[in-house]
Amino acid sequence: MTAQPVDSTDLWAGLPTLDEPPAPVWEDPVPLAGPRKLAPFPTASLPGWLREFVAAVAEETQTPVDLAGCIALSVLATAAGGRAVVQVRGHWREPTNLYVVVSLPPANRKSAVFGLLTDPLYEAEQQLRTLVQPAIVEAEMTARLAKEAADKATAKAASASSDERDQLVATAIALAQTADSVTVPAKPQLLADDTTAETVTSRMAEQGGRISVMSAEGDIFDIIAGRYSGKPNMGVFLKGHAGDRLKVDRQTREEYIEHPALTMGLCVQPQVLDDIGRQDGFKGRGLLGRFLYSVPESLVGRRKIEPDPIPEQVMETYRRHVLDLTLFLAEWTDPALIQLTPEAVAALKAFQARVEPMLEARGGIMGQIGDWGGKLVGATARMAALLHLAEHLTKGHTVPVVEGTMRDAIALAEYFISHSLAAFDSMGADRIVERARTVLEVLHTHGWREVSKRDLMVKLSRSEFRTANDLDPVLALLEDHGYVRAQAVQRSGGRGRPPSPRYLIHPRLTDPTA
Repeated sequence: MTAQPVDSTDLWAGLPTLDEPPAPVWEDPVPLAGPRKLAPFPTASLPGWLREFVAAVAEETQTPVDLAGCIALSVLATAAGGRAVVQVRGHWREPTNLYVVVSLPPANRKSAVFGLLTDPLYEAEQQLRTLVQPAIVEAEMTARLAKEAADKATAKAASASSDERDQLVATAIALAQTADSVTVPAKPQLLADDTTAETVTSRMAEQGGRISVMSAEGDIFDIIAGRYSGKPNMGVFLKGHAGDRLKVDRQTREEYIEHPALTMGLCVQPQVLDDIGRQDGFKGRGLLGRFLYSVPESLVGRRKIEPDPIPEQVMETYRRHVLDLTLFLAEWTDPALIQLTPEAVAALKAFQARVEPMLEARGGIMGQIGDWGGKLVGATARMAALLHLAEHLTKGHTVPVVEGTMRDAIALAEYFISHSLAAFDSMGADRIVERARTVLEVLHTHGWREVSKRDLMVKLSRSEFRTANDLDPVLALLEDHGYVRAQAVQRSGGRGRPPSPRYLIHPRLTDPTA
């Protein structure tokens, strides 16, 4: 049998040539951002009496339990802020004030919830004023009499003969110094509504370094942004959270606060968060990173018509316990020191070890809100101290925070992670994701299968990408999500500009059926 000649083209048919490497295999790209899964508010983390009241308020008002739960934390921070600190470890101490903001649309009965939660604070404020009123009256009388005596002595010295004047002047000076030395106590104040930065500073100075801004509206953000001054004025709001020394030295006033403790409990409409994200005054200053955010789902349209009312005993227990805690801590001049058990310290350290990778700029879920995430462990320690004080009331400084309480605070922190990520999405804080969407649009428009970084920069707006370095985190994000693949840079070894990095592009960007 005669062998038939073999056509070499048949052997190589369908196989790639040396000049044509096999086409890369692509998996479906991961969307840059989608609806976030929000954690439910962990009511089980609250002490029993507080948990029952929060649940009852949510039921009667038919509002998300998140609202009452977050405002309850602000109430505890109002009672303890400036009057208690938590010893974390070494020289690390955290104050016990908090900044909390809840985002809810209109018609969610925010004012009703605020009223139910804050009523005992106003009652405590009134009781403190009643207690100090006799001292105020006495000091005012003493100051008035001393001033009158100084004025009379001054008038007498002015009309005295030369041989008597020196002695009378000395007497007048002594009486004037006595009058100036009389200090009239300020009326105790725990709460302030929407107010200016200057007023907040003055109130803290008067109140021994603490005040709380609690509001069911978002006007405070407009005030911080400069509604009255024309420019952002957030110094007191930055230092009031961290406890950094605050000194005001102006022609009209001079105030100094060694350890300011400002608490903020706010509920705003979602549009407020959107507006904040567009205001340059809030970006890069660190204020937004100090808030714990909650963005619960509204119940409007699904509310009960006849909900269960708050049981009287539950309301009375809440009222009594908030009063007891507030009035007890109000007596402290040096703050009460809250200690942690070794087990609680270990739990917090383990949580910190879990949080740290989340802050990685490339790939960490909090990489783009590192300013916020970097403060989370400290906020967790603060919440643990507040839960501890709520559990022990007037004896919290005598026993340390146990591991279970710390784990309750960690559960709250995990809740705030998911909600704060959603809040920052609304505020447009994740600029890299926004820029990544811009790059995807350019890639789609030009239909490239492969592109160099240099050629891509030519097509991008220099107002958004000023330098090639601005593009690096965007390309890294797109690579993490499977939209592009970095190619190995082939260096020639010669002089001159190095070759620009090149990227393969997912075929789905040019062909949706690929």
